[in-house]
Amino acid sequence: MAARVVITGMGVVSPIGIGIPRFWKAALRGQSGISAIESFGDLPMEGYRSRIAGQVSSFEPPGPDEDKFFSRVDRYAQMALMAAKEAIQDSGLTIEYERAERLGVMAGVGMGGMIMGERELTNLYDFHKPHRVHPNFIPTITLNSASGIIALAFGAKGPNLTVSTACSSSIHAIGHAMQCIRLGQADMMIAVGADASITPLVFAGFCSLRALATKYQDRPSQASRPFDRGRNGFVMGEGAGALILESLQHATRRKARIYAEVAGYAATSEAYHMVIPKEDGLDIARTMTLALQDAKVHPQQVDYVNAHATSTIVGDEVEVKGLRAVFGKRVGKILVNATKSLIGHTLGASGAIATIASSLSLDKNIIHPTINYTDPDPHCALPGISSKSQKKSLGTALVNAFGFGSNNGVLVLKKFS
Repeated sequence: MAARVVITGMGVVSPIGIGIPRFWKAALRGQSGISAIESFGDLPMEGYRSRIAGQVSSFEPPGPDEDKFFSRVDRYAQMALMAAKEAIQDSGLTIEYERAERLGVMAGVGMGGMIMGERELTNLYDFHKPHRVHPNFIPTITLNSASGIIALAFGAKGPNLTVSTACSSSIHAIGHAMQCIRLGQADMMIAVGADASITPLVFAGFCSLRALATKYQDRPSQASRPFDRGRNGFVMGEGAGALILESLQHATRRKARIYAEVAGYAATSEAYHMVIPKEDGLDIARTMTLALQDAKVHPQQVDYVNAHATSTIVGDEVEVKGLRAVFGKRVGKILVNATKSLIGHTLGASGAIATIASSLSLDKNIIHPTINYTDPDPHCALPGISSKSQKKSLGTALVNAFGFGSNNGVLVLKKFS
């Protein structure tokens, strides 16, 4: 019989707060973390169609004298490591007394070390000195630098892998971490999602793709508005979320606090388009159905959905079509919210942060508001979406994530009992 998998620790670095207490308090308050980008060095911001983002302005990693690991990696991996440290501490794990071979790391990363990548490329072409490229350039920009540095920092000798599926990366990372425990490959997994790519080139690329919000540039806090008639693109963000997953047997043996159970997971491909979801929403619905089947949960048992809801015109409508296809008339009884309304789209980190919000919701029977939901789009409107926090006894939740490359991922979380 496959092991049950539970969440025993969490950590977060986000535009609305670093650390779970600050993040959750701000989320329930409906605080926006979106602000204006002051500059990209000498590049004039006027050349960018969008000039706002969910920035973690208060992030200050320890210096090399305090912690040797942070100085070895790019900003995104520093955020991942900070979130992982909080999650380990929150879980009460004492790694030195655990079997290192039974602790693994699974990371979800969309873009990776783009800050160093852009900087070193610019320097190479500006100064024509190949021998002056940073000696740690290669290990820093590889997508597995976050999972690698976390494994080094905590001595984790179990599975050490990175999943990169754009916007759904960390949902897949959590899902695969769960599977590692189910299959008996590990007792504990550090599942983390991270991205920090608010850089001149990446931001210009998303602007050229016409994916970013261009309205409300003078009112940044109003720009991320999932399901609202006034939405016109997503707001880019940065951050990291980390969760400690354990087998129930292992968590029970050490009397760990349990936030929620990771009960099911599914991954599919639409094989349709690199950026745009298929308009009928049927593959999204199929993914939710497969995740529920994996969890042995009936759609009638679902109380809450943390939606992918990026605030794009097509994406939000398609997701709602998928929800209606799965839940039918009962869709009106399900609470739905969008964490991205608060912090923007943190790319590879978004699924992990949404899972943290959902786990807290199950634990505390309250969900945070979807802010800027002031003029509901009739194509997206559901009774369970609200601009205010909502209290309800919650038993089962879905966390949705749909990424570039035509891929879908869904987690099923259950209140632990």
